[in-house]
Amino acid sequence: MIPAVNSAVSGLQVFGTKINSNANNIANASSEGYKKTRVTLSNQASQGVKATVETVDSPGMMRPEETNEGSEFVELSNVDLAEELPESQLNSRFYQANLKTLQTADEMTESLINIKV
Repeated sequence: MIPAVNSAVSGLQVFGTKINSNANNIANASSEGYKKTRVTLSNQASQGVKATVETVDSPGMMRPEETNEGSEFVELSNVDLAEELPESQLNSRFYQANLKTLQTADEMTESLINIKV
């Protein structure tokens, strides 16, 4: 049962990181020049998962803007809301699944203690 708890806690941490990344990207979607972040997951010893946050350097769309010196092109953010919104919902469900695993392990431990007492 302990490996399930370790795995669920690790999952909560990485999906919390992914949710934070999605939220930050969505909040800055209209910021000029903002570069989105991506979280990649990798295996870790003892049934764990590790999150790595990286900045995506792909260019954003260019928009002409009038200035005192004439027209200039301004780079917008490279965030695609059509990608971020569904991913944030999916990450939220993965977070809930790991939380449910912890709750179930807690209930099982409580049942074992009650049997022994």
